[in-house]
Amino acid sequence: MFDLAIVGAGPAGMSAALTAADQGLTVIIIDEQQRAGGQIFRQPPETFTGSLLRPTAGYGWATELIGRFEADERLTKRFGWSAIGVLYEDTAPDSLRVAVNHTEHGTQVIAARRLLIATGAYDLPVAFPGSTLPGIMTAGGVQTLVKAQKTAPLGDVVLAGAHPLLLLVADLLVSNGVPVREVAFAQSLPTPKDMLHALGAVPGHLRMLVETGAILARLIRGGVRMSPRTLVTAAHGTHRVARIELARVDRSWRVKSAPRTVVAAHLVLGYGFSASTELARQIGCELAFDSLRGGWVVAHDERLRTSASGVYVAGEPTGVAGAEQSRAQGALSALAIAADLGRTVPGAAFARAEREVAGAARFSTVVQRLFEPVREALGDLATRETTVCRCEMVTRGALDDFLESARFVSDVNAVKLACRTGMGPCQGRYCENTVAAVLSSARDQTIGLGGFFSSHLPIKPVPVGDLCALDSVPERPGP
Repeated sequence: MFDLAIVGAGPAGMSAALTAADQGLTVIIIDEQQRAGGQIFRQPPETFTGSLLRPTAGYGWATELIGRFEADERLTKRFGWSAIGVLYEDTAPDSLRVAVNHTEHGTQVIAARRLLIATGAYDLPVAFPGSTLPGIMTAGGVQTLVKAQKTAPLGDVVLAGAHPLLLLVADLLVSNGVPVREVAFAQSLPTPKDMLHALGAVPGHLRMLVETGAILARLIRGGVRMSPRTLVTAAHGTHRVARIELARVDRSWRVKSAPRTVVAAHLVLGYGFSASTELARQIGCELAFDSLRGGWVVAHDERLRTSASGVYVAGEPTGVAGAEQSRAQGALSALAIAADLGRTVPGAAFARAEREVAGAARFSTVVQRLFEPVREALGDLATRETTVCRCEMVTRGALDDFLESARFVSDVNAVKLACRTGMGPCQGRYCENTVAAVLSSARDQTIGLGGFFSSHLPIKPVPVGDLCALDSVPERPGP
């Protein structure tokens, strides 16, 4: 049995693993990718030429962190394995059993005294007419293709959304010879008042801000059109996207003019991120809705303990806040776990870790406020014919008709049971935000009041036969 199992080898998971090992804990790290780094520091396969990581400004520490993590022989690493759920055994109350699955090796169960959830985040999906056409991708997906797989889109590209990652991806595409026609932001450009409020977060992040400004200037010089207060309202094409409708919007992201059409072969969307909380939901951790920080996030105390016994959280599941805060939280959570397991942790170590978390939070909060998505407006982009749930092919019209006929329904899980939204392989990752927004509009209530989709083992698709290995271990279900 391990002292600590960590799910996720991004900045939070790597930092936690190294800190925990320094405290004398036995640690196993599980990640479904083939190499460490997470989405933000996604590395190409080792067999690729030129596979050296080149992090952007502000993340110079990433190379050193990954190097230490990969070289540390104290750590047990399971790459290519997906955590599909957590089970409990009544005969061992101080033990959790993490079920993991591999495409070639099937399912196994890993026993650990404590669990750290550091599962990161994923691109916020948005449903609108034509959003399921081939050629429409998320910013994170395109970044992975180019950085990790050395594959770039062919043809003209339009980027649209509400997150600064769009600028990084646009610059990445241009540097790889991809013609970028336009970058459309739903927000207006930051005002002097916005910049004044951001001054307190500048210390320690000047290089990052300077690089972002340089990218913006480089794109404009290269002829890329920058369009503030502009939203994608539809995409058209026969077998793939060919034309994209863009419309001017007001501060609430409501369309205020007739859309214009842009011809392009690809549309890249980047409206922000959703915290990856499926594993926490399956365990039964308490969640809280915070639109600013990525929607439903895992509730925790000052030492990153969750409401589930023996389970801790770090990084984006606590609120989408970037790599620096994730790294700091990883270290703090590992110190808390070590102390809870009886190790002697100096108070100075906790104080240092808490200062680093607080310092990173100042900057991430500014970014969150400037680029918060207007979820209600994004939900209203879907028309009756728009596919909301791709897995089960459920349209907005089906949701509207059900909510009209069942006026007592005010919870997304009731919609899920009646309409099958969220019952497919992705278990709601693509449709939960839109379903919540549609429900919110129909009931004139805030999105958070509609709750979140429940999650069950396995939280990711696996062959039924692979689940036989779990037969002897009872699951303690979450709420």
